[in-house]
Amino acid sequence: MNIQYDKEHRIFQLDTGNSCYLIGIADEEGFLGHVYYGPKIADTDLAYLMRTEEHPFLPSGNDRERGSFLDSFPFEFPGNNVGDYRESAVEVKDCRGNSAVLFTYRSHKIFRGKPMPEGLPATFGDEENSMTLLIELADEVLGLKAELYYSVFADCDAIARSVRICNCSQEEIALEKIMSVSLDMDDDDYRMLVLHGSWARERQMEYRGIGHGKQSVGSVRGESSHQEHPFFALAANGATQEQGEVYGFHFIYSGNFLGQVEKSQYDSLRVSLGIHPANFSWILAPGGSFHAPEAVMVYSDRGLGGMTRTFHDLYRNHLIRSSYRMKKRPVLINNWEATYFDFDDEKLLSIAKEAAALGIELFVMDDGWFGRRNDDSSSLGDWTVNEEKIRGGLPHLVEEVNRLGMEFGIWFEPEMVSPDSDLYRQHPDWAIALPGRRPCRSRNQYVLDLSRPEAADHVYESVARILKSANITYLKWDMNRQLTDLGSAFLDGKHQGELMHRYVLALYRLQERLVREFPDLLLENCSGGGARFDPGMLYYSPQIWCSDDTDAVERLTIQEGTALLYPLSSIGAHVSACPNHTVGRVTPFASRGHVALAGTFGYELDVTALSGEEKAQIPEQIALYHQYQGLIQSGDYYRIASYRENHSFDCYEVAAKDGSEALVTYVQVLAEPNRRSRRIKIPGLDPKKRYRIEGQERSYSGSALAHAGILIANRPGDFRSELIHIIEADD
Repeated sequence: MNIQYDKEHRIFQLDTGNSCYLIGIADEEGFLGHVYYGPKIADTDLAYLMRTEEHPFLPSGNDRERGSFLDSFPFEFPGNNVGDYRESAVEVKDCRGNSAVLFTYRSHKIFRGKPMPEGLPATFGDEENSMTLLIELADEVLGLKAELYYSVFADCDAIARSVRICNCSQEEIALEKIMSVSLDMDDDDYRMLVLHGSWARERQMEYRGIGHGKQSVGSVRGESSHQEHPFFALAANGATQEQGEVYGFHFIYSGNFLGQVEKSQYDSLRVSLGIHPANFSWILAPGGSFHAPEAVMVYSDRGLGGMTRTFHDLYRNHLIRSSYRMKKRPVLINNWEATYFDFDDEKLLSIAKEAAALGIELFVMDDGWFGRRNDDSSSLGDWTVNEEKIRGGLPHLVEEVNRLGMEFGIWFEPEMVSPDSDLYRQHPDWAIALPGRRPCRSRNQYVLDLSRPEAADHVYESVARILKSANITYLKWDMNRQLTDLGSAFLDGKHQGELMHRYVLALYRLQERLVREFPDLLLENCSGGGARFDPGMLYYSPQIWCSDDTDAVERLTIQEGTALLYPLSSIGAHVSACPNHTVGRVTPFASRGHVALAGTFGYELDVTALSGEEKAQIPEQIALYHQYQGLIQSGDYYRIASYRENHSFDCYEVAAKDGSEALVTYVQVLAEPNRRSRRIKIPGLDPKKRYRIEGQERSYSGSALAHAGILIANRPGDFRSELIHIIEADD
């Protein structure tokens, strides 16, 4: 970890353990350009990579074709409407209606530690494990200043970037676009890797070719969404899990985003990632500023796996703050798929009693406990306990569950309001809506306008009041619809374009208040499953519900895409009943447990309705969770085989960082007749140590396991799985 400035060559060099990022200052005007990003190198005299020496129209020497220079220079923070026709990183509108902006270098600072943007989630670091470069740019015509922040970390090959725009003029300026990352680089036959999906099939990996023009991912739904994810990677053609170059880009934000790769006429690539400019505008009053959310860049020359392990380490060590970050999470059971809305305290306690007897540690009461909530058509916003269902009140129910030796958790959907609710009848203007237009309902509910302080305060006080009323140790925070009808009765016409971002900022303030007032609370975020599974939410909650699809086979591809970026300990994963409620598939109970172990692990079913054989497996599965939880939480993740690719079987591994053990999960999705055993190679162990498979006597060297592998028998039957625990041998 180091940052330095080569004054002679006007080059900034940012070093992580294995990568290097170079930025240069070009020409007398101080154009800030990208020089290099890749494996660690010693040289800083690489300004020639900006191609200014070969350019015939460098502005200081020949300004007659300034546009030719601006349209090809590798800008680090490209402006708008000044001659560069590629995607801009920033757009403004001044008081005369003009949109031109061009930032050039003015000064810089290098310091230890990492500043935090106010009101936003971001990676954190102290003076011992992080270092920051701050480059100040200016547009003297507009009186605007741009502060570019770059931070590196001692323990992972990641660079965190953010931008702050300051209005130093005496006039109001509208900021209409701001990208947190812009990066110009030569194309070297890369493919674009993205995560797409929909409800119940989130984060599906997809490769795209990069042709001339623009390839993008994005969301304008008010959340990061089921459909797209605020991530993409550039992978060298032929890159594999453990070989080849990969550049990963991830946005630490929970609202609208745009991620884009543009291939220019000169075969260069411009990477952009930031808040989606659609429906976005932010008024900068004189002296005002706007800090864009942070984005993270990761370079790996060890394939996708190298990128994955860097993101996992970064988020475990520099993003998740919860006291549960490296603590064992309680094994929970949620009543949603067991009862839906049809329950009372007697039914809940019958589930809890059976679950407690089997070793389950936390009971979670889901939707339906408040107002007149017997289906999804009413009562959101009326967060008072329905004592016709919960007879004796919530404190009594919690006490009964605690008496069984279990903790108690509860579900909320605080950001929403039903049209059939006391809250909406009292405050219809608190809902996001467009005057005179027929409202677009989803799940028969509206979204509260959290930009309105009194609405946000009401949300927080409603949640906090329930949490204080009983011994509640877990909260599931849900959001079951996306934003439409973007109108706020609170904001005036000039500021309507700020609604979407103000909504996200208000959400962050709510969750910040929550984790500060209830620091021991286990918070799990959720949005109709995985629609807001993003790094921004991970800053507030150590785990996020991965998907409403709990089918073990569907979860293989969903969890593969999620684990591409996120530590397994953050992935909400449960064992559910069969036939599965989403797809109707029947899978072995043991396989459902093995797949759920690659996550937080819990149950989503009516345990009283299980067969004796299934019930008998629950204590065994819980014992496996307790045995392997520490390894799964802190180990290095390796993707060995992908059912998504081979349509036959899935295999992944978690290896201890000290090389002492590994856990391999193998899932044979489809039985194949007349097939020999399958050879599996196991990376991540010490090549010089000897190991054995738990339950067997034979030993193997780490090098043999990595390069020769082991054999796994082809067993009859679909959806069979097994865990292979590899430990150091005594000999």
